[in-house]
Amino acid sequence: MKNQQQRIEVVDALRGFAVMAILLLHNVEHFIFSVYPTESPAWLGVIDNGVFNAAFALFGGKAYAIFALLFGFTFSVQYTNQQRQGKDFGYRFLWRLVGLALLATLNAAFFPGGDVLMLYAIVGIVLFVVRKWSDRAILIAAIILFLQPMEWYHYIAGLIDSIHALPDYGVGPLYDTVGEVTRSGNFLEFLWCNITTGQLASFLWAVGAGRLWQTAGLFLLGLYIGRRQLFVATERNLKLWTKILIISAIVFCPLLSWRNQIMEGTSLVQQTVGIAFDMWQKLAFTFVLVASFVLLYQSKGFRKRIDGLRSYGMMSLTNYVSQSIIGALIYFPFFLYLAPYCGYTVSLLIGIVVFVAQLVFCRWWLDHHKYGPLEGLWRRWTWIGNK
Repeated sequence: MKNQQQRIEVVDALRGFAVMAILLLHNVEHFIFSVYPTESPAWLGVIDNGVFNAAFALFGGKAYAIFALLFGFTFSVQYTNQQRQGKDFGYRFLWRLVGLALLATLNAAFFPGGDVLMLYAIVGIVLFVVRKWSDRAILIAAIILFLQPMEWYHYIAGLIDSIHALPDYGVGPLYDTVGEVTRSGNFLEFLWCNITTGQLASFLWAVGAGRLWQTAGLFLLGLYIGRRQLFVATERNLKLWTKILIISAIVFCPLLSWRNQIMEGTSLVQQTVGIAFDMWQKLAFTFVLVASFVLLYQSKGFRKRIDGLRSYGMMSLTNYVSQSIIGALIYFPFFLYLAPYCGYTVSLLIGIVVFVAQLVFCRWWLDHHKYGPLEGLWRRWTWIGNK
């Protein structure tokens, strides 16, 4: 029972860490609204560059990966709980994904360029497909997805046929449209453009950037971790996480170096092999973060210092969606419009303030309720009609 409780705590805290990192990154990039001060002191420019590079080096492409991993893990827990009662959670999960798509639409309305929750709602179908597969089959499928098979297909096809056309998803013009509408300050047009053009741009970007395949792989790996109970703090599991940390740290540096070299190659190489290596180096660093967090969490001192992340993670959906609404009000033209006055450093500080405010709200809410506002709504949606 103690191990089970420990597992739940570390997962909640890790999810809270991921959503916090996403919040900070979104503030630094003004929620994909590229409007910044045109002039600033030289000293502040140096700090801004450092903040931008550090934030994206640490969390860019990694925080979302942790979030995706835990999405698959949560499905494993829910499926196993229902399986013990002789029920197949699969079809109920498909209905749950419909609810997630609706919440994704709410979030995307305030988030120019679309939202990752819609990607989860679509890619999440893979969990339904593999739910009865063996652990071995799921792990093999995850590895295949991580290899980025579509990128290698286009690379090999390009080598064989010099006129092979790489896919052009037209993401640039779509994002340009979203940016123009955001700058116009027309609130209703902003909302509609975000849930239509923005959502399409976000999904096509995920396909072209390799995130679709990686997300599917992370869902399956999270399912595998849940089945094998690898977040349970046993001696064997902690040794495994130590090995994962060491291996991930060792392979990250050469993968990053090779990725940088590859990106200096031809257009064919950059848009195929380069994408694969970019995803791999981010995946390696993601597991440096996850393994480090799991191992550090065994320390009472560390648990005490980051205790707030547990409650923050328990309301991850509420925090994720509300940060988009808050960010839109802070940075966009139809309300405060602080984007032209906030460089990377100031934006990061704003993100920290928003995080603290959300954290205080989470603690207060969970003192009076079992689930966060959107978590409770999504749960009721999931089990609607259940007797």
